[in-house]
Order: sequence, then structure tokens, then C-alpha cells
Amino acid sequence: MSTSPNRRDFLKFLAASPLAGLTGAKAADAVIAAPGDALNVFDFENAARQILPPAHFGYIATGVDADVTVRANREGMEKFYIRPRRLVDTSKTDLSVELLGTRWPTPIALAPIGSQRAFHPEGEIAVARAAGAKKHLQILSTQTTSSIEDINAAFGSPIWFQLYASTNWTLSRAMVKRAEAAGCPALVYTVDQISGSNRETLKRFSAQDSRDCRVCHDNTSLETRNIRRPMFQGLDQTKTAFQPPTNWDYVKRLQDTTSMKIVIKGIVTREDAELAAKHGVAAVVCSNHGGRADDIGSSSIECLPEIVAGVGGKIPVLVDGGFRRGTDIFKALALGAHTVLIGRPYVWGLSAFGQEGVAAVLEILRRELQLAMRYAGTPKIADITPAHVGKH
Repeated sequence: MSTSPNRRDFLKFLAASPLAGLTGAKAADAVIAAPGDALNVFDFENAARQILPPAHFGYIATGVDADVTVRANREGMEKFYIRPRRLVDTSKTDLSVELLGTRWPTPIALAPIGSQRAFHPEGEIAVARAAGAKKHLQILSTQTTSSIEDINAAFGSPIWFQLYASTNWTLSRAMVKRAEAAGCPALVYTVDQISGSNRETLKRFSAQDSRDCRVCHDNTSLETRNIRRPMFQGLDQTKTAFQPPTNWDYVKRLQDTTSMKIVIKGIVTREDAELAAKHGVAAVVCSNHGGRADDIGSSSIECLPEIVAGVGGKIPVLVDGGFRRGTDIFKALALGAHTVLIGRPYVWGLSAFGQEGVAAVLEILRRELQLAMRYAGTPKIADITPAHVGKH
């Protein structure tokens, strides 16, 4: 399914197929045939699962070990409830936020996810076009399958770049300098993926995949593994290992190397949030890597209040992990987040419908957030306070 028309025709066939009734599929499991058919972002997950090879769907679905943290991220949302205020004029709403000196029309941003051409032929380019059209902040992964220069062009302005550090400082520095030269205003240093991880769900899905994956995945060396990743092109990887030096000295080294603002992604405790503010980083992302690094068992939204307390208002806090509804996003904003990152939902949209799918996911979440704000009596993002949420 290399072209969007073919993908859409295939999904329409699935939606109309009489086989769905024979398998006992429930209405909730029906496959949407077009982005406009979706009632919520979960509808895109079903569509993505139908069209992706098993190993590719498993890659985006997986957590680690027993997927405890993946489930916790969703279950954590239900532990908080919204406390609406009535008799407030919300006929006009303003969803805009300011983050690191830039005004964004919405607090909904796109988390970094690698290998996006594994989900759609246009990959990160399609995502950048969708995000850029409505000016949603986009963060590009080190493991991107399109160049940072092409992504910036598709988005319409420089986006943020996420860094996976390695033991090879020369290699890491080269990528940082390339992002800086491309005009990226912020470097998102990810500190919660420091080694390999036991992704059992991915392994189970991969076992169902009959393709010869060695055509695309040559794991004989880092250089051959990254041959399809533009950020590694032309860089010597022979003395490189994925055992990154995640410590505060390395943060200082990055600060001394680039003029980009340093954002630390992967903070889940108050102690580390306090240290981040102390070491002068520009922002932190409260994140457990979507449950894909270590199985800590706690949700991002439950960790969020202590992160906000730890930074003490000195720097903004972003958050990701399990956000699927506008009400989820509202709760995070009430708990002190400045911006909420989504990951899997926009990749579901990308997988099924390309740029149109990504745009539809973002529009659904924006619309749901706007509705939540109106019912809560908060016409502006700044009106959302901790008083608007409670915990069961």
C-alpha cells in the first residue's frame, strides 16, 4: 500500500466487508474509511492496525515487560476529575499558549517518534505539513527517516529537535550542530532511554510477521542499522554504543555547545525537576517514554504535580503519556502543564490516512479541549487552574 489512494480504497473495503460480521466484530471495532468518519482518536488505532504490517503496528503499540506503564498512563487519567465553574461567558475561547518565547495557537504538540516512514511513505513530511498548517509544535526524533531540513521546509519554520545521546560525543555534537544550523530553537535531550528495553508486545507482534525484515533492518552494525536515518549520514559510528552518559555534566556540555534552548525529557520525580531548574535548563518534559523504556508503573499525569512543584514556576513543564481526549489535556493543564505532547494517536492517523489523518487527530483533540474549557468555565488557557480538578 505505497500510495494514499490505495490505502484509502483498502480501508473502504475493510469497512464494507461482510467478513466483519462473520468474525463477530463489535461496532466499536469497525474500521473507519476516511478521517472524517472518526468519532475520536481511538478510531484511528483500529484503522492503523488493519493496514500496518504486524511488526510495525507492534512497534507503536508496545510498552516494556507486561506493559504496566502503558496501561497506567491511560488509567491515570481517570483518577482525576474536572470541577467545572458555571455562569462564566465562554462564548469565545482562546487556546493559545506561550512557550519559550513563541506563541502557539494551541497547547497540543507532537512528541518525537522515530521511523515514521515505517507507518506511511511520507512519514515525518506528512506530519510536518499537518502540524505546520495549524501551527502545532512538532519535535523531531533523532531516529527520523526524513532530514531535519526537509521537515522544517514542510512545517514552514524550524521545529524542535530531540537528541538521543551516545558514547560518541563527536557524533552527538555533529547532530546538535546540524539542528542548530537548521534553525531549531530547542534541543530536547531525552534521558529516560539509557539502554535496551524488554519490549514483549513488539516481539509477539513481530512473531506474526512473515516478511523478511532484513531488507530494511540490517542490525549487523550501528552504521548499517542507521543507513535509512538522515541524521546519521556521513557520521562515523564505528566507536559508538548506545550507553549514553546521562548526567548533569553532559547537560552542561550541551549548554556550552549550542545556543539552542535545552529541554530535558524524561523527568518523573520532584527531585530531578528541582535539579533541572537548578541547572538552568529551559524546560522539562514529564514523561515515562510512553511506557517504552522502563516499566515504572506510574502514569505521567500522576507524576505531573510533583514535577510542577519541583520546578517552582521557574521553567515550564511539558507532559506526555497516554493523552487521548480533550479532557485528558484539560486535566494536565489544570495540574500545571504548559503544553501536552501526543504520540501514538497522530501516528495512528498517519498510518491510516497520511497527512489528512494527522490533521484529523489534531483537530479532534483541539475541538474536544475547547469543549472541555467551555463546560469548565475557562475561556482562556490561563484561566485553567488546579482548582478545576480533583482526585478520586
